[in-house]
Amino acid sequence: MNSDSRYLESVLHHDIPLTRDMGLKVLDWQARQLRLSLPLAANVNHKSTMFGGSLYCGAVLVGWGWLHLRLKEEGIEDGHIVIQEGQISYPLPVTRDATAICTAPSDAQWTKFLRTYERHGRARLSLETRIINEGSDADAVRFTGQYVLHR
Repeated sequence: MNSDSRYLESVLHHDIPLTRDMGLKVLDWQARQLRLSLPLAANVNHKSTMFGGSLYCGAVLVGWGWLHLRLKEEGIEDGHIVIQEGQISYPLPVTRDATAICTAPSDAQWTKFLRTYERHGRARLSLETRIINEGSDADAVRFTGQYVLHR
């Protein structure tokens, strides 16, 4: 775990206490990709699979964390990130520990987001995240979130 990963995990556990109870851990932040770990044991439901609410939370948080770290890299620390809207699907059950993943949007989307924020003090960015079962690469959860940064 690099220093950015430790930093983000500290922010999440301090600012969003639910993440501690979920057992959420930051696995890594590299090549503009963020990966979080969600343990099944802390998020299990009555069917011995991961609770849908925990999966939604993990999908939102990996996008929020991605944006938080990316803005930190850009030197932007005067804004507040909120989720405005989200669309989620659950194509597969999560039956093991899981990994939530967020990769970078296109360079054009990122540049437009930054320019809009600089001009107006508010900007929206759509991020796609996914959650996979440990040992698999198949999407168990797909999420698209509209995140807003505002001063």
